[in-house]
Amino acid sequence: MQINGLSAVVTGGASGLGLATATRLVEEGAHVVILDLPTSDGEERAKELGPTVRFVAGDVRSADDAARAVAAAAALAPLRIAVNCAGLGRGGRTVGRDGTPYALEDFEFVVGVNLIGTFNVLRLAAAEMARTEEVDGERGVIINTASAAAFEGQIGQCAYSASKAGIVGMTLPIARDLAAAKIRVVTIAPGLFSTPLLNRKPQEFLNALGAQVPHPSRLGDPAEFAHLATAIVENPMLNGETIRLDGAIRMAPK
Repeated sequence: MQINGLSAVVTGGASGLGLATATRLVEEGAHVVILDLPTSDGEERAKELGPTVRFVAGDVRSADDAARAVAAAAALAPLRIAVNCAGLGRGGRTVGRDGTPYALEDFEFVVGVNLIGTFNVLRLAAAEMARTEEVDGERGVIINTASAAAFEGQIGQCAYSASKAGIVGMTLPIARDLAAAKIRVVTIAPGLFSTPLLNRKPQEFLNALGAQVPHPSRLGDPAEFAHLATAIVENPMLNGETIRLDGAIRMAPK
């Protein structure tokens, strides 16, 4: 699918992987709506990216907020691309060293944002895509973000790994569901990437993390994630798949 002239929704687009993806899509000629929290830098980032970008403040768990973002994108141009990058984690052992069980509300929160939020935006974007005219045998592409933790979750990642594994698990059945509408669904599972959350750590810690990656032995650049996202949009045979983008790392228990 050619990106130029299309419309896209990017969740979590105010920073990190989402911002890199929004930037790349704009460079390729797309109109982009960034859906991110009201407390994010979304408004500023949208202005920086130019007149083809809009910011919608909202929470991916909200049906109303997601619907506003989808409607805003559809108003700019035919909505044919949705990239779900919004996500977070709250670490903690299932039973802590002091015997305290992991807080149920934390588990629900992480799964709510990462998994349910992804599906919420996905379902609304897919419904809008299904109403568009078919172009070169397609109507749209939805890209979700999982993690290497979906496969090798580390100690303290029970909620995060469960949420990301859920995204992997729903990729193929949703791709099969949406095949009749000629909408593709692909998931990217990044490994260790340089993002604002991770970059709060000391440089020595970041260097040690990067050294764990077999090749290239460094943290991933969000631009590399964005490059893969646009390649997925452009390649019509990529569908129903989870692609690891991790430099061949397999995470240790801790």
